[in-house]
Amino acid sequence: MGLPTESTIQLDDIYVHSDDKLSRGIDGDLIIIPMVVGIDNKEDEVYSLNETGVAIWVRIDGVRTLRQIAGELADDYAAPVAVIERDVIFLVSELVRRKMVRPFS
Repeated sequence: MGLPTESTIQLDDIYVHSDDKLSRGIDGDLIIIPMVVGIDNKEDEVYSLNETGVAIWVRIDGVRTLRQIAGELADDYAAPVAVIERDVIFLVSELVRRKMVRPFS
């Protein structure tokens, strides 16, 4: 069984941050740093989130579903829920691929 992809991540899924990453805020962005770095492994690179990415990251808490996160963001940004849901799924799929978040079980 492989990692979830954008097409397999569901809005009713719940995610948590991975244990082997550190995150630090710098000038409004969030930098996610792998604690263990492998040679030539793209998933182990430092990753930066902008303001919108940070808004999603802080809501990934092992409690909220992706649907709830998208709903909160749609309210906060007065944006269409469907657009925010796509953005949330896209970012979470990238974070999963980079092993920065994992499904909550």
